[in-house]
Amino acid sequence: MAESRWRRGMRWLLAAFYLAAGLLHLARPEGFLPIVPDWVPAPLAVVIATGVAEIAGAVGLMIPRLRPAAGIGLALYAACVFPANIKHALEGVAVTGLPSSWWYHAPRLALQPVLVWWALQAGGVIRWPFKRP
Repeated sequence: MAESRWRRGMRWLLAAFYLAAGLLHLARPEGFLPIVPDWVPAPLAVVIATGVAEIAGAVGLMIPRLRPAAGIGLALYAACVFPANIKHALEGVAVTGLPSSWWYHAPRLALQPVLVWWALQAGGVIRWPFKRP
């Protein structure tokens, strides 16, 4: 029972995070353009598409039938945006409202695999390390 409450809380928290991020991508896409790697085609369209993907993933986590697909989708999403996080950190790109120091970037980069795990966990795709005996 405790695992169920924990998983539900973590799912709600992740969904809220991605919903907020997705709405921000749609409302202020220009704020994300500087961290899009140069090799990404149509940066504005990609930023808008990522916002839509974040919102769809957040909604999907709340619908039991869609939950596993949403978890997998958000895990793939977190892996796909990693190059933007790397560019942001290594090139020192200034983004309004975000710190520019390594005290921000190092944990953000290190925690990206945690976001992948969290999406899979919230989607019920994996149970590791919280398997019931």
